[in-house]
Amino acid sequence: MTLKHEGPRTPVMADVAALAGVSHQTVSRVVNGLPHVGEATRDRVLAAIKELDYRPNTAARTLVTRRSSIIGIISTETGLYGPNSIHRTVEEAAREAGYFAGSVGLKTITADGLQDAIEHLRRQSVEGIVMIAAQHEALDLIRRQDPGVPLVVVEGDLTRAKFAVGVDQHLGASEATRHLLDLGHTRIAHVSGPRGWTEAEARAQGWRDALVAAGLEPGPCLEGDWTAECGYALGLELATQHDVDAVFVANDQMAIGVLRALHESGRSVPADVSVVGFDDSPEAGYLIPPLTTVRQDFPAVGRRAIAVLHAAIVGEDENLDRLVAPHLVVRSSTAPRGLVGGAEGGER
Repeated sequence: MTLKHEGPRTPVMADVAALAGVSHQTVSRVVNGLPHVGEATRDRVLAAIKELDYRPNTAARTLVTRRSSIIGIISTETGLYGPNSIHRTVEEAAREAGYFAGSVGLKTITADGLQDAIEHLRRQSVEGIVMIAAQHEALDLIRRQDPGVPLVVVEGDLTRAKFAVGVDQHLGASEATRHLLDLGHTRIAHVSGPRGWTEAEARAQGWRDALVAAGLEPGPCLEGDWTAECGYALGLELATQHDVDAVFVANDQMAIGVLRALHESGRSVPADVSVVGFDDSPEAGYLIPPLTTVRQDFPAVGRRAIAVLHAAIVGEDENLDRLVAPHLVVRSSTAPRGLVGGAEGGER
């Protein structure tokens, strides 16, 4: 049967109980995730909740379970594709796991700002916090804080936090560099991210280690700031001042600038210079030529961060690998040295 309401009255627990044919105590047990409810009964209650669009009273549920099912997210407002993607996927993973996520964005990370953010989230009765911290400074500051609840750091240095999750940046950079080496390139430059960013340093080290392992001296390493404008300026420098046959760029935005600079300097990509980016941003496959890049599995990072946080909240052990492997996506901006034109490929 279908229970109908006159007017806009919001459904209450008694309505769910009547529709499901159970007591309101049974509905309460289902809503609060408590045991001793048969599977068939639980399914009827969940179906009634969905049909009525019943929204449990969060405050009442907290009294019963002593859990708020709220987590906090702290991030810096960088506007960059990587951190923004991680923030979005952490929120999505939290919802899938039954948590409501409240967010605090900081323009810059300071001790006072971080303390204020933690206190703001604690006033919302959060059970745990996810912090998206891509810079050493943020990691140093969070280690001096006592948030009072479990805290998971995402995209930071995994060796410097008790609970940390991130993409294996060193592996991604090494794979990108080995791809260029496999194509016969020997003069491979790097356009890095800014100093102080853990991702930038790990990617630069991956590039360097791959070259040394191949018996080659690392080529020029030019420090950028993640923007296409900076990539363009450094691309002009590479084209006019350095004899290189390939460039590994630390993110796709800077790679966009490098591609334009090489084109304007009369250096054909990939006939003269092969270019690899990092991130696999949405526009990477639509550039001219389509950009070979390293794809970061942001949804997996979000799910893993929430899994680690949930385990810490409920006091369980989790055996997840906290490093998420990236994947090289081969497109037309790379080709064997001396070969005109590139070949469209796929993930490796």
